[in-house]
Amino acid sequence: MKFSRRNFIAGSSALALSTAPIVGRAQGSDKIIFASILDLSGGLDIYGAPMAETTKMAIDDINADGGLLGREVELKLYDAQSTIQFYTQYATQAAAGDRAHTVHAGITSASREAIRPTLARFKTLYFYNTQYEGGVCDYNNFCTGSTPAQTVAKVVPYAMNKWGKKVYIVAADYNYGQITAQWMQRFVKENGGETLDVEFFPLDVTNFGPTINKIQTAKPDFVISALVGGAHVSFYRQYAAAGMNKDIPIASTTFGVGNEQTLISAEEGDGIIASYSYFEGANNPTNTEFLGRLNSRLGAGRPVMNELAVRSYEGAMLWAEAVKLAGTPDRDPVIEALRSGLTYNGPSGAVTVDAQTNHCNMNVYIGDLKDQKWNIVESYEAQPPADTQLVCDLVANPNQSTFLFENGLAAAGID
Repeated sequence: MKFSRRNFIAGSSALALSTAPIVGRAQGSDKIIFASILDLSGGLDIYGAPMAETTKMAIDDINADGGLLGREVELKLYDAQSTIQFYTQYATQAAAGDRAHTVHAGITSASREAIRPTLARFKTLYFYNTQYEGGVCDYNNFCTGSTPAQTVAKVVPYAMNKWGKKVYIVAADYNYGQITAQWMQRFVKENGGETLDVEFFPLDVTNFGPTINKIQTAKPDFVISALVGGAHVSFYRQYAAAGMNKDIPIASTTFGVGNEQTLISAEEGDGIIASYSYFEGANNPTNTEFLGRLNSRLGAGRPVMNELAVRSYEGAMLWAEAVKLAGTPDRDPVIEALRSGLTYNGPSGAVTVDAQTNHCNMNVYIGDLKDQKWNIVESYEAQPPADTQLVCDLVANPNQSTFLFENGLAAAGID
């Protein structure tokens, strides 16, 4: 696992300014504090639990290699319990109480938007290691997960070429689902297809019978899903129970990042396709070594690794390499190091920070589900966060701290 630098000293950008006071952090031989806030209980724990395991593994790996700059890294791990108010509370605790050098936190878009302004106020470096809808433009916030331009833009034409041009969209009723559904419609249209209908569902909905009846009537060539959370797994069970999975296949941008394929039977899940920046089948030596160590660490019952879990590991390691490059864990030099073109070669492949957006260029894969296992059928190297690049330029305007897609794509100037 290696990193690279590109014009680190000469290419440093002007630093974003904040009117909030800087919280003093431990110096000298004291520990470097790494805080993580994830949902380890409640409806979103299917995502948070594997992310926590790989975060702990990353910190253990860093310390086993001598720590950072001769100092031990201490992990402060908080359970937000799938409750937004705890994200704000624990972000404040991490920044003001723990005096964390970095906070890696959040799963849903709502949790990110609860955390982001809090950490900006305290000038605490924030990593959001989660696949999301794109559009965050924030000098203090590094987004390591994939965005729709990297995944939706790949799975939509793949599914249309495989199954046909008529598409039915189902999605979670919050920012991620709403905005991702807009990207889905855009990519369907760009590829000569037709969106027959779009439906949104609150995260606690478990009855999808009426929607399945509507899909039967509409007769799309396939369904594309951006459903989220444990409750929404019911859609796939009910869809299969109605015999629909044999007639109208499913593509998804969310199924699998909570290891949903292990929560339904092989018969219910076979044939679903999805696109992410990581599947366990990623063919590189670093991934083989990573999975071997994970097996030794957690045993046969370990969770299947997915994008969110591996991005949590890689986000921590990317931060660690930036600390080494900067020669300090302090926020501003670490931001400069990250934005210098830093690349980390991890289990998913090469991950490179894009200084324009503080997102990452990354490999992207399409997986086909068979017997509860993902088989990679397509790979795309070094895909940029082109959606966020349309609206964000932190090189020209480093003082931004905005979620530009908050009110949808049209409001952000994207047709």
